[in-house]
Amino acid sequence: MVGCPVVSDDVRKSLTPAIEAAIAAAEAAWPQTLERLKELVHIPSCSFSGFDPVHVVASANNTADWLRASGFPDVEVLPGGGPHPAVIASDRRAGASAPTLLLYAHHDVQPPLREELWTSPPFEPTERGGRLYARGAADDKAGIMVHCASAAAWRASHGKLPINLVAVIEGEEEIGSPNFSAFLRTHRDRLRADALVIADAANYAAGMPSLTTSLRGNVVVEVELSALKSPLHSGLWGGAVPDVTAALARMLGALTNADGSIALPELLTDVRPMTAAERADLARLPYTPKWFADVTGLLDPTLAPADSVTAHTAIWRRPALTISAMQAGQRGKTGNVIMDSAWARVSVRIVPDQDPLRVQAALVAHFEQRCPQGMRVRCDARDPGSAWATDTDHPIFAAARAALHRGYGVAPVAIGCGASIPFVGEMSKLLGGVPALLTAVEDPICGAHAENESLLLADALSALRSEVALFGLV
Repeated sequence: MVGCPVVSDDVRKSLTPAIEAAIAAAEAAWPQTLERLKELVHIPSCSFSGFDPVHVVASANNTADWLRASGFPDVEVLPGGGPHPAVIASDRRAGASAPTLLLYAHHDVQPPLREELWTSPPFEPTERGGRLYARGAADDKAGIMVHCASAAAWRASHGKLPINLVAVIEGEEEIGSPNFSAFLRTHRDRLRADALVIADAANYAAGMPSLTTSLRGNVVVEVELSALKSPLHSGLWGGAVPDVTAALARMLGALTNADGSIALPELLTDVRPMTAAERADLARLPYTPKWFADVTGLLDPTLAPADSVTAHTAIWRRPALTISAMQAGQRGKTGNVIMDSAWARVSVRIVPDQDPLRVQAALVAHFEQRCPQGMRVRCDARDPGSAWATDTDHPIFAAARAALHRGYGVAPVAIGCGASIPFVGEMSKLLGGVPALLTAVEDPICGAHAENESLLLADALSALRSEVALFGLV
């Protein structure tokens, strides 16, 4: 049985009977909403190369049908720039005097990875222990569900929306949104709005509503070091010719200190110092080293940061360097040889105020300047993504906090995210600098991008209540 979350007196005073009626309609329709989500999740809409794009097309069409059923009068499936279409839906019948929200989610999903590790088939949505298991159940078809069901609840309870809504549902987010910038520019006039609601983030913990107010950017450089024309027998030539793999390892090792911190000062420039108030906010988060170790799967729990400020400063407010891959030969298929070349992928997660091109140039210079004599280095710098942060003084954040408090029954927290969503800042800027709300449909153990991805159903319903309330509070 659906219960009414306990909210503070201040929040309850901001909630109108119309909002409560719309929330009641959403709760009453929840069983049907969940079945509709399962239908969408059943479609294997993986946008990665090697997967049939026909499934992403089917997912776009299914999403468009759901938006139409939710009452949007203007719905169109549009080319996304590649083989994976996007969907735009709008309802501006509230009139020019009413605010407009632009709702974002994406309908493409990650590959299943190792299907033998799934406890149920990845595209057969299965309920277990209060969670819905399937690829895309959380990331991000739950975001589509929240947008559709929130609009439907207002129309079911009042016959109309209290505000104008535009929805854009992307089909290439999981491959880095390669064509989304051009798509946004092409359809900018259709997407004009007063604020963005991006349902593709995570709560800090299950049952704890969270607004993500900063994102790290990402700078990626792939480096290849070569020394020979072809591999050589290590017994015949070892010691007389250079070991390119060891040389690359030394170049990579010079990027960080013994404790894992970044060693290059050029990668730490322009990092915004934290204020006392921001540190106090981090200290209030319900963190324990055991929780961190459990969520991350640390083999040695003593490696977990000792306190909340230390942990979240590292994840949200400091750049981080990762060697994502290193290769010389093939595991299980390479014998006693000296390899001709070695390759690695290096990424730096940058924070707000850092210049991605400056960080990229410093990373490339590191490898070029340390290339051993007689060897050749080649750097492939990928298009960098900027970090993002928002000012929470805009009135919509007060409305969002009240809406989340009503939806979950507890006061929300403002958090950062160590990951990147490059288009957030671009969308905001394209629409004239409007504020962006990053709302959550995931939780820390949902397994997005991993095997056995799942959606916590209690939080999904709370997220739905919250967005319903938001439509009546902005």
